[in-house]
Amino acid sequence: MNSGILDGFTALFLAFLVTAVAMPFAIQVLTAFRAGQIISRDGPESHLAKQGTPTMGGIPLVAGLILASAVMGLIRDVHGIWSEVCLRAPGMLTVLAIILGNGLLGFLDDYLIISRGKSLGLKARQKLLGQFILAIAFVAWLAYTGKEGIYPTIIRIPFIGPIELGGWYWPFAVLLIVAMSNAVNLTDGLDGLVGGLAPITAMGLAWAALLPLTGAIPMDPAMVIVCGAIAGASLAFLWFNAHPAKIFMGDTGSLALGAGFAAIAILTKQEFMLLFFGFIYVIEALSVITQVISFKTTGKRIFKMSPIHHHFELSGWPEEKIVVRFWIIGLLACGLGIVLSGKMMRLW
Repeated sequence: MNSGILDGFTALFLAFLVTAVAMPFAIQVLTAFRAGQIISRDGPESHLAKQGTPTMGGIPLVAGLILASAVMGLIRDVHGIWSEVCLRAPGMLTVLAIILGNGLLGFLDDYLIISRGKSLGLKARQKLLGQFILAIAFVAWLAYTGKEGIYPTIIRIPFIGPIELGGWYWPFAVLLIVAMSNAVNLTDGLDGLVGGLAPITAMGLAWAALLPLTGAIPMDPAMVIVCGAIAGASLAFLWFNAHPAKIFMGDTGSLALGAGFAAIAILTKQEFMLLFFGFIYVIEALSVITQVISFKTTGKRIFKMSPIHHHFELSGWPEEKIVVRFWIIGLLACGLGIVLSGKMMRLW
């Protein structure tokens, strides 16, 4: 386990260094190409001042985490230690592939927004179609290759144990990837919010990946490397995205991070614990869902505006206070998830 922790932190620092070096260059290039954020008139008026801030900061973020993960995987492979762990399928390459795929989908959405000069890029059904295709491809490959031949179609719940879903597991996994990708995307609405939450989620998943589970799911140090790389790249992005933001990640970054978190949770059998490791993303998504259902059924709104961080903005909370308090809540929820995941290990 000590080796896994060391490699995770090495990936963190490497990803931070690569992304931090690339980010100023990306800001200059995006500014030169007038790749500025188009602010929707439907959002809080205070956000209109952010119009024109460079977006697509997810490009150096995703590139940094993929490069750091790949370098660490190759180093281990060269030494003949993790050739079967890091580079097998499903594994590191599979997760990096779905991160890259969703990053490219987000890039297309960001590009269309910028090129059209409107706050809408891909239509909702087009974006969902792309997300479902990528998620289905990931899950199909997982089902085909498996781990040690047969991939376990179970989810683990604290104090209850494993629940066998059988064939229902595969559509569940697809929906989890699409849902988490969109949830992170909805959360990315305030300076520094996702940039600070992503390392928390990544560290929770890294802890879970280090747990020596029984059955067909062993300790997965390759996922620790990817989690470390996500944390490092996100921290480097946060350096430039802290209020007042010099760059936004756009859909390029948020869709990629959300899909990556779900994929790692699936590979480490922490699907249920993602509710804790990504607690704020879940709350943000639920606030949008309940707002829409309430308005369509009763004509009334539960929140002043959704996602819920906008509700607090319109309630008079400063943006920085909302972000820090959401970080605190996310950290506490992640800590609870770490405790519960340890309990699950003892139950197996």
